[in-house]
Amino acid sequence: MDSDSRNGSLGPLMIDLMGTGLDAEEREWLRAPAVGGVILFTRNFADLKQLGRLVSEIHAARNPPLLVAVDHEGGRVQRFRRPFTELPPMRMLGYLHDRNPEEALAAARAFGWLMAAELRALDIDLSFAPVVDLDLGLSGVIGDRALHPGADAVTALSTAFSTGANTAGMAVTAKHFPTHAGARADSHTALAVDDRDLHQLTDDLAPYRHLIAAGLESVMVGHVIFPAVDPLPASLSPYWMREQLRDRLGFDGAVLSDDMSMAGADVGSDCQQRILASLQAGCDMVLLCNAPSEIPGAIEALANYRNPASGPRLARLRGSSQTNWKELRKSELWRAARKRLDTLAAVAW
Repeated sequence: MDSDSRNGSLGPLMIDLMGTGLDAEEREWLRAPAVGGVILFTRNFADLKQLGRLVSEIHAARNPPLLVAVDHEGGRVQRFRRPFTELPPMRMLGYLHDRNPEEALAAARAFGWLMAAELRALDIDLSFAPVVDLDLGLSGVIGDRALHPGADAVTALSTAFSTGANTAGMAVTAKHFPTHAGARADSHTALAVDDRDLHQLTDDLAPYRHLIAAGLESVMVGHVIFPAVDPLPASLSPYWMREQLRDRLGFDGAVLSDDMSMAGADVGSDCQQRILASLQAGCDMVLLCNAPSEIPGAIEALANYRNPASGPRLARLRGSSQTNWKELRKSELWRAARKRLDTLAAVAW
């Protein structure tokens, strides 16, 4: 057993898998000290039995167990469908908030709880949600993933969502810091630029300020460039991660990067260089997805990388309370949450 396993630390790299089970090469990757987690996609899900087995195998690959994460926001970004509840786009919560703020906050808590409880029933640690980018009507890739145009509404709804998820035993990840709201380009496929200065980003940062004060466990940093503030994408920027997020906002949780294979992170360096630069700039864990050919090189590049401060932060992201799928579906809490979400879209409209 390697020293990282003995001292209870996780590596700084989160990778993905190609199918519904682990092949020999992937098992070898998961045993590498540089790896700390796995992010699952739709291609990794066939049915509940298969998913439970896959998650168990991932957790069993290392000691301490690797983190298992997924993007399960609702709407068009929900990797697992039936028999999981098909969650509405988060924009629906914002629509409801305009009509009935109290009802919207109750729905947001139910949304967060239901999302987290169903994933925890399969022992999945983390969903990368909520999106707290403001809905400025500029970013197509965000679109109805955003809760609301107003900072106060986003703050209130994301706080309620987080309370629900935490109650179900799941940490939350606010994204995409500092914001993707003002960038028209999709950072998955192009360099995304937001020309606003720091003063103009005050409202965008407000939800983070409140969530951090309430105990936010993790933040995902996006690849947007803010040239009036710093020439680097936020995911590679010590200014954004250290000076703003850590020092100004007082965040002491885990900082994760968005996928380092995305075009928005490509500023003239190769994937390994970007990963190292992101970690050195302040990330605790970097994601590397949909680029299996890059994984061996990334593991090798990180073989000697250590950041003792990251260990406790990443450990906070482990899922806690859990029930099995059948018991969950029989519970009054699940039924009440389903009923509230089933009516959310109609009430909102």
